Amino acid sequence: MPEHMPPVGWRWPVSEYCLGGLVQRTGKPVRVSSYEGLRPVERAWARRLGIGSSAGSPVMVEGRPWGMILAYLGCEARAHGDDTGQRLLAFTELVAMAVANTESRTQLVASRARVVAAADESRRRIERDLHDGTQQRLISLALQLQAAQRRLPAGQHDVAAQWSRTSQGLTDAIQELREITRGLHPAVLEKHGLAPALRELVMRASLPVRLDVQVSSRLPEKVEVAAYYVVSEALTNAAKHARASVINVKVSVAGEALRLVVTDDGAGGADPSQGSGLVGLRDRVEAAGGRLEIASPPGQGTSLVAVIALRPNCSA
Repeated sequence: MPEHMPPVGWRWPVSEYCLGGLVQRTGKPVRVSSYEGLRPVERAWARRLGIGSSAGSPVMVEGRPWGMILAYLGCEARAHGDDTGQRLLAFTELVAMAVANTESRTQLVASRARVVAAADESRRRIERDLHDGTQQRLISLALQLQAAQRRLPAGQHDVAAQWSRTSQGLTDAIQELREITRGLHPAVLEKHGLAPALRELVMRASLPVRLDVQVSSRLPEKVEVAAYYVVSEALTNAAKHARASVINVKVSVAGEALRLVVTDDGAGGADPSQGSGLVGLRDRVEAAGGRLEIASPPGQGTSLVAVIALRPNCSA
Protein backbone atom coordinates (compact mmCIF):
# COMPACT_ATOMS: atom_id res chain seq x y z
CA MET A 1 0.00 0.00 0.00
CA PRO A 2 1.44 3.47 -0.84
CA GLU A 3 2.63 5.45 2.15
CA HIS A 4 0.19 8.26 1.35
CA MET A 5 -2.93 6.06 1.45
CA PRO A 6 -5.69 7.33 3.80
CA PRO A 7 -5.42 6.23 7.43
CA VAL A 8 -7.80 3.71 9.03
CA GLY A 9 -11.07 5.39 9.90
CA TRP A 10 -10.87 7.96 7.11
CA ARG A 11 -14.25 8.82 5.57
CA TRP A 12 -15.16 10.18 2.17
CA PRO A 13 -18.46 10.65 0.32
CA VAL A 14 -19.59 7.88 -2.03
CA SER A 15 -20.12 9.38 -5.46
CA GLU A 16 -21.91 7.76 -8.37
CA TYR A 17 -18.69 7.20 -10.34
CA CYS A 18 -16.28 6.01 -7.68
CA LEU A 19 -15.75 2.32 -6.89
CA GLY A 20 -17.94 2.42 -3.77
CA GLY A 21 -20.72 4.14 -5.71
CA LEU A 22 -20.56 1.53 -8.46
CA VAL A 23 -20.78 -1.33 -5.96
CA GLN A 24 -23.63 0.38 -4.14
CA ARG A 25 -25.57 1.02 -7.35
CA THR A 26 -25.13 -2.41 -8.94
CA GLY A 27 -25.09 -4.59 -5.83
CA LYS A 28 -22.46 -6.74 -7.58
CA PRO A 29 -18.66 -7.11 -7.61
CA VAL A 30 -17.03 -4.31 -9.61
CA ARG A 31 -13.49 -4.06 -11.01
CA VAL A 32 -11.78 -0.87 -12.17
CA SER A 33 -8.71 -1.81 -14.24
CA SER A 34 -7.69 1.80 -14.85
CA TYR A 35 -8.79 5.20 -13.63
CA GLU A 36 -7.66 6.92 -16.83
CA GLY A 37 -11.07 6.60 -18.45
CA LEU A 38 -12.99 8.07 -15.49
CA ARG A 39 -13.86 11.69 -14.78
CA PRO A 40 -11.03 14.12 -14.01
CA VAL A 41 -11.92 14.24 -10.30
CA GLU A 42 -11.64 10.43 -9.97
CA ARG A 43 -8.41 10.39 -12.02
CA ALA A 44 -6.90 13.11 -9.84
CA TRP A 45 -7.96 11.30 -6.68
CA ALA A 46 -6.40 8.03 -7.85
CA ARG A 47 -3.16 9.72 -8.93
CA ARG A 48 -2.88 11.60 -5.64
CA LEU A 49 -3.20 8.38 -3.68
CA GLY A 50 -1.09 6.31 -6.08
CA ILE A 51 -3.95 3.96 -7.08
CA GLY A 52 -3.70 2.13 -10.39
CA SER A 53 -6.65 -0.30 -10.19
CA SER A 54 -9.30 -1.44 -7.74
CA ALA A 55 -12.03 -3.97 -7.06
CA GLY A 56 -14.98 -4.08 -4.72
CA SER A 57 -17.77 -6.41 -3.63
CA PRO A 58 -20.93 -5.87 -1.55
CA VAL A 59 -21.49 -7.59 1.80
CA MET A 60 -25.08 -8.87 1.84
CA VAL A 61 -26.49 -10.13 5.14
CA GLU A 62 -29.75 -12.06 4.86
CA GLY A 63 -30.57 -10.35 1.57
CA ARG A 64 -29.92 -6.78 2.74
CA PRO A 65 -26.86 -4.63 2.05
CA TRP A 66 -24.66 -4.40 5.13
CA GLY A 67 -21.48 -2.90 3.67
CA MET A 68 -18.78 -3.48 1.10
CA ILE A 69 -15.15 -4.50 0.80
CA LEU A 70 -12.86 -2.52 -1.49
CA ALA A 71 -9.31 -3.37 -2.58
CA TYR A 72 -6.87 -0.98 -4.22
CA LEU A 73 -3.55 -1.61 -5.98
CA GLY A 74 -0.85 0.96 -6.51
CA CYS A 75 0.19 2.17 -9.93
CA GLU A 76 3.39 0.15 -9.82
CA ALA A 77 1.59 -3.07 -8.88
CA ARG A 78 0.33 -5.63 -11.36
CA ALA A 79 -3.31 -5.14 -12.34
CA HIS A 80 -5.96 -7.31 -10.75
CA GLY A 81 -6.67 -10.59 -12.46
CA ASP A 82 -10.01 -11.30 -14.08
CA ASP A 83 -11.13 -13.40 -11.13
CA THR A 84 -10.55 -10.69 -8.51
CA GLY A 85 -14.23 -9.81 -8.29
CA GLN A 86 -15.24 -13.42 -7.69
CA ARG A 87 -12.52 -13.89 -5.12
CA LEU A 88 -13.71 -10.77 -3.29
CA LEU A 89 -17.30 -12.02 -3.53
CA ALA A 90 -16.32 -15.34 -1.95
CA PHE A 91 -14.56 -13.46 0.86
CA THR A 92 -17.51 -11.15 1.45
CA GLU A 93 -19.78 -14.18 1.72
CA LEU A 94 -17.65 -15.35 4.62
CA VAL A 95 -17.84 -11.88 6.15
CA ALA A 96 -21.62 -11.85 5.69
CA MET A 97 -21.90 -15.22 7.42
CA ALA A 98 -19.84 -13.97 10.36
CA VAL A 99 -21.92 -10.79 10.60
CA ALA A 100 -25.18 -12.76 10.47
CA ASN A 101 -23.95 -15.12 13.19
CA THR A 102 -22.92 -12.18 15.35
CA GLU A 103 -26.24 -10.43 14.87
CA SER A 104 -28.13 -13.64 15.64
CA ARG A 105 -26.07 -14.10 18.80
CA THR A 106 -26.74 -10.50 19.83
CA GLN A 107 -30.46 -10.93 19.21
CA LEU A 108 -30.46 -14.19 21.18
CA VAL A 109 -28.74 -12.56 24.17
CA ALA A 110 -31.16 -9.61 24.03
CA SER A 111 -34.14 -11.96 23.82
CA ARG A 112 -32.82 -14.02 26.71
CA ALA A 113 -32.32 -10.86 28.77
CA ARG A 114 -35.92 -9.81 28.13
CA VAL A 115 -37.21 -13.23 29.19
CA VAL A 116 -35.14 -13.19 32.39
CA ALA A 117 -36.20 -9.61 33.18
CA ALA A 118 -39.87 -10.49 32.65
CA ALA A 119 -39.53 -13.56 34.86
CA ASP A 120 -37.84 -11.52 37.60
CA GLU A 121 -40.57 -8.90 37.46
CA SER A 122 -43.21 -11.64 37.74
CA ARG A 123 -41.36 -13.12 40.73
CA ARG A 124 -41.18 -9.68 42.34
CA ARG A 125 -44.88 -9.04 41.79
CA ILE A 126 -45.91 -12.44 43.17
CA GLU A 127 -43.64 -11.92 46.19
CA ARG A 128 -45.28 -8.56 46.91
CA ASP A 129 -48.78 -10.01 46.47
CA LEU A 130 -48.06 -12.91 48.81
CA HIS A 131 -46.34 -10.73 51.39
CA ASP A 132 -48.82 -7.85 51.39
CA GLY A 133 -51.94 -9.95 50.80
CA THR A 134 -51.96 -13.63 51.73
CA GLN A 135 -49.28 -13.47 54.43
CA GLN A 136 -50.82 -10.46 56.16
CA ARG A 137 -54.23 -12.13 56.06
CA LEU A 138 -52.85 -15.29 57.70
CA ILE A 139 -51.12 -13.23 60.39
CA SER A 140 -54.37 -11.40 61.10
CA LEU A 141 -56.28 -14.69 61.41
CA ALA A 142 -53.62 -16.10 63.74
CA LEU A 143 -53.84 -13.03 65.99
CA GLN A 144 -57.65 -13.22 66.06
CA LEU A 145 -57.52 -16.90 66.99
CA GLN A 146 -55.01 -16.24 69.78
CA ALA A 147 -57.22 -13.46 71.13
CA ALA A 148 -60.23 -15.81 71.05
CA GLN A 149 -58.20 -18.44 72.92
CA ARG A 150 -57.55 -16.01 75.73
CA ARG A 151 -61.31 -15.36 76.11
CA LEU A 152 -62.29 -19.03 76.37
CA PRO A 153 -64.13 -19.88 79.61
CA ALA A 154 -62.25 -22.06 82.05
CA GLY A 155 -62.69 -25.78 81.56
CA GLN A 156 -62.93 -25.70 77.73
CA HIS A 157 -59.88 -27.92 77.44
CA ASP A 158 -60.84 -29.73 74.24
CA VAL A 159 -61.71 -26.50 72.43
CA ALA A 160 -58.53 -24.82 73.73
CA ALA A 161 -56.41 -27.73 72.48
CA GLN A 162 -58.08 -27.67 69.06
CA TRP A 163 -57.61 -23.92 68.75
CA SER A 164 -54.01 -24.24 69.86
CA ARG A 165 -53.32 -26.78 67.11
CA THR A 166 -55.05 -24.54 64.58
CA SER A 167 -53.02 -21.56 65.75
CA GLN A 168 -49.80 -23.54 65.42
CA GLY A 169 -50.87 -24.65 61.94
CA LEU A 170 -51.40 -21.03 60.94
CA THR A 171 -47.96 -20.12 62.33
CA ASP A 172 -46.35 -22.95 60.34
CA ALA A 173 -48.19 -21.89 57.18
CA ILE A 174 -46.97 -18.31 57.63
CA GLN A 175 -43.39 -19.54 57.99
CA GLU A 176 -43.68 -21.75 54.89
CA LEU A 177 -45.12 -18.83 52.95
CA ARG A 178 -42.17 -16.68 54.02
CA GLU A 179 -39.79 -19.32 52.71
CA ILE A 180 -41.67 -19.40 49.41
CA THR A 181 -41.52 -15.61 49.03
CA ARG A 182 -37.78 -15.64 49.80
CA GLY A 183 -37.27 -18.18 47.04
CA LEU A 184 -39.33 -16.15 44.57
CA HIS A 185 -37.51 -12.86 45.13
CA PRO A 186 -35.83 -12.14 48.48
CA ALA A 187 -36.90 -8.76 49.81
CA VAL A 188 -33.54 -8.29 51.55
CA LEU A 189 -31.80 -8.38 48.15
CA GLU A 190 -33.97 -5.58 46.81
CA LYS A 191 -33.78 -3.47 49.97
CA HIS A 192 -30.22 -3.97 51.21
CA GLY A 193 -28.16 -5.48 48.39
CA LEU A 194 -26.14 -8.56 47.61
CA ALA A 195 -23.97 -8.97 50.72
CA PRO A 196 -26.84 -8.99 53.28
CA ALA A 197 -28.92 -11.23 51.00
CA LEU A 198 -26.09 -13.78 50.71
CA ARG A 199 -25.51 -13.74 54.47
CA GLU A 200 -29.20 -14.49 55.05
CA LEU A 201 -29.07 -17.24 52.40
CA VAL A 202 -26.05 -18.85 54.05
CA MET A 203 -27.72 -18.76 57.48
CA ARG A 204 -30.56 -20.91 56.09
CA ALA A 205 -28.25 -23.34 54.29
CA SER A 206 -28.33 -27.00 55.35
CA LEU A 207 -24.53 -27.31 54.95
CA PRO A 208 -21.63 -25.34 56.44
CA VAL A 209 -20.78 -22.42 54.15
CA ARG A 210 -17.67 -20.24 54.24
CA LEU A 211 -18.75 -16.90 52.83
CA ASP A 212 -16.32 -14.18 51.73
CA VAL A 213 -18.04 -11.13 50.24
CA GLN A 214 -15.73 -8.30 49.20
CA VAL A 215 -18.43 -5.96 47.92
CA SER A 216 -18.92 -2.72 49.83
CA SER A 217 -21.57 -0.95 47.73
CA ARG A 218 -24.71 -1.65 45.74
CA LEU A 219 -24.30 -3.14 42.27
CA PRO A 220 -26.64 -2.98 39.25
CA GLU A 221 -29.84 -4.87 40.01
CA LYS A 222 -29.45 -7.49 37.28
CA VAL A 223 -25.91 -8.25 38.51
CA GLU A 224 -27.04 -8.68 42.12
CA VAL A 225 -29.99 -10.87 41.14
CA ALA A 226 -27.87 -13.09 38.87
CA ALA A 227 -25.16 -13.49 41.54
CA TYR A 228 -27.73 -14.30 44.23
CA TYR A 229 -29.36 -17.05 42.21
CA VAL A 230 -26.00 -18.55 41.25
CA VAL A 231 -25.17 -18.95 44.93
CA SER A 232 -28.68 -20.13 45.81
CA GLU A 233 -28.70 -22.80 43.10
CA ALA A 234 -25.16 -23.89 43.95
CA LEU A 235 -26.07 -24.36 47.62
CA THR A 236 -29.20 -26.30 46.68
CA ASN A 237 -27.32 -28.59 44.28
CA ALA A 238 -24.53 -29.22 46.79
CA ALA A 239 -27.03 -30.19 49.47
CA LYS A 240 -29.20 -32.39 47.23
CA HIS A 241 -26.75 -34.04 44.85
CA ALA A 242 -23.11 -33.49 45.73
CA ARG A 243 -22.98 -34.99 49.26
CA ALA A 244 -20.59 -32.16 50.15
CA SER A 245 -19.42 -31.39 53.68
CA VAL A 246 -18.54 -27.72 53.15
CA ILE A 247 -19.10 -25.04 50.52
CA ASN A 248 -16.90 -22.02 49.85
CA VAL A 249 -18.37 -18.86 48.37
CA LYS A 250 -16.22 -15.89 47.38
CA VAL A 251 -17.63 -12.73 45.81
CA SER A 252 -15.44 -9.82 44.73
CA VAL A 253 -15.23 -6.98 42.23
CA ALA A 254 -12.39 -7.30 39.73
CA GLY A 255 -12.07 -4.28 37.46
CA GLU A 256 -15.37 -3.73 35.66
CA ALA A 257 -16.87 -7.10 36.60
CA LEU A 258 -18.21 -9.05 39.55
CA ARG A 259 -16.42 -12.35 40.08
CA LEU A 260 -18.24 -15.12 41.94
CA VAL A 261 -16.66 -18.46 42.83
CA VAL A 262 -18.56 -21.32 44.50
CA THR A 263 -16.76 -24.58 45.27
CA ASP A 264 -17.66 -27.69 47.22
CA ASP A 265 -15.88 -30.90 48.24
CA GLY A 266 -18.65 -33.18 47.07
CA ALA A 267 -18.90 -36.05 44.62
CA GLY A 268 -18.57 -33.92 41.48
CA GLY A 269 -19.82 -35.22 38.16
CA ALA A 270 -22.40 -32.45 37.69
CA ASP A 271 -23.51 -32.30 34.06
CA PRO A 272 -25.21 -29.06 32.94
CA SER A 273 -26.84 -30.88 30.04
CA GLN A 274 -28.75 -33.08 32.49
CA GLY A 275 -30.58 -30.18 34.10
CA SER A 276 -30.16 -29.58 37.86
CA GLY A 277 -30.73 -25.87 37.26
CA LEU A 278 -27.28 -25.26 35.80
CA VAL A 279 -28.59 -24.55 32.30
CA GLY A 280 -30.96 -21.94 33.69
CA LEU A 281 -28.12 -20.39 35.67
CA ARG A 282 -25.96 -20.11 32.58
CA ASP A 283 -28.83 -18.44 30.70
CA ARG A 284 -29.34 -15.99 33.56
CA VAL A 285 -25.65 -15.10 33.83
CA GLU A 286 -25.27 -14.62 30.08
CA ALA A 287 -28.45 -12.52 29.99
CA ALA A 288 -26.84 -10.27 32.60
CA GLY A 289 -23.80 -9.81 30.36
CA GLY A 290 -21.56 -12.42 31.94
CA ARG A 291 -20.28 -15.93 31.56
CA LEU A 292 -20.49 -19.03 33.73
CA GLU A 293 -17.87 -21.77 33.83
CA ILE A 294 -18.58 -25.11 35.51
CA ALA A 295 -15.99 -27.71 36.42
CA SER A 296 -17.13 -30.91 38.11
CA PRO A 297 -14.73 -33.84 37.65
CA PRO A 298 -16.07 -37.03 39.29
CA GLY A 299 -14.91 -37.38 42.87
CA GLN A 300 -13.29 -33.94 42.97
CA GLY A 301 -16.13 -31.60 43.85
CA THR A 302 -17.80 -28.90 41.79
CA SER A 303 -16.63 -25.39 40.97
CA LEU A 304 -18.78 -22.60 39.54
CA VAL A 305 -17.13 -19.38 38.37
CA ALA A 306 -19.35 -16.51 37.22
CA VAL A 307 -17.98 -13.24 35.86
CA ILE A 308 -20.61 -10.55 35.23
CA ALA A 309 -19.92 -7.13 33.71
CA LEU A 310 -20.95 -4.26 35.97
CA ARG A 311 -21.72 -1.94 33.09
CA PRO A 312 -23.25 -2.55 29.64
CA ASN A 313 -20.76 -3.04 26.81
CA CYS A 314 -17.99 -4.01 29.24
CA SER A 315 -16.26 -7.31 28.63
CA ALA A 316 -16.90 -9.82 31.40
